Amino acid sequence: MNWSAVQWSILGPALIAGLLVTATHVPLGQRVLRRGIIFLDLAIAQVAGLGLIIAYSFDWEPGGWQVQLVAISAAIVGVLFLNYSDKHWPKIQEPLIGSLFILASSGSVLLLATNPHGGDQLKDLLVGQILWVSFDQIIPVVILYSVILGLWFAYAQRVSSLIFYLLFAVTITASVQLVGIYLVFASLIFPALAIRNVSEYALIYGYMVSVVGYILGLFFAAVFDLPAGAMIVYSLALSAILFLAYRKIKK
Repeated sequence: MNWSAVQWSILGPALIAGLLVTATHVPLGQRVLRRGIIFLDLAIAQVAGLGLIIAYSFDWEPGGWQVQLVAISAAIVGVLFLNYSDKHWPKIQEPLIGSLFILASSGSVLLLATNPHGGDQLKDLLVGQILWVSFDQIIPVVILYSVILGLWFAYAQRVSSLIFYLLFAVTITASVQLVGIYLVFASLIFPALAIRNVSEYALIYGYMVSVVGYILGLFFAAVFDLPAGAMIVYSLALSAILFLAYRKIKK
């Protein structure tokens, strides 16, 4: 065990990134679960990832405005298609979401096939590199998420399907670059599952589940020298299970 790795200088930026993702993903995850489109986030995250891979193929600077423009544009095209299909073909919405995911996934593999570092890039896209997040990456996301949360809590009850999809696309695009596709999905769904039958203070409990999951995941990843993204996914699941067990015992 590597106790020396449990330092703020190492884990601090990663924890802040996790708290940022938590701030937006818990309320969005509630809406996703309520709408019954749980794979929406996974599909849009993968589409945003495909946009990132396309942007990187032009050798643009990671995090630069060109990369952000391509990634957000890809995600928005994806959500516009899903918003259209939700209105015109609601009975097959879930299969269409799955189809979009597999097409974006396969596209990513094809684009990286001739890249000697393609395997590493694909791994980083999926699992993320949360321990390598810097404060320079975090500051723009703080501003973006503040705007999104302000709009969400001000107009949550009046947000149309299209606005929800657009806010979702922008949020997911930023989150994928911070924590990777797997953590995006886990951050949206696991807390939402834990609080699905909670009537009072549901959002607060959802935040608690997510924060505990990120703290435990980062701690265990540092101490046991394990991939942080994958460890946090399991810790989020464990946190959700423990909360459900607590609720059952309390009853």
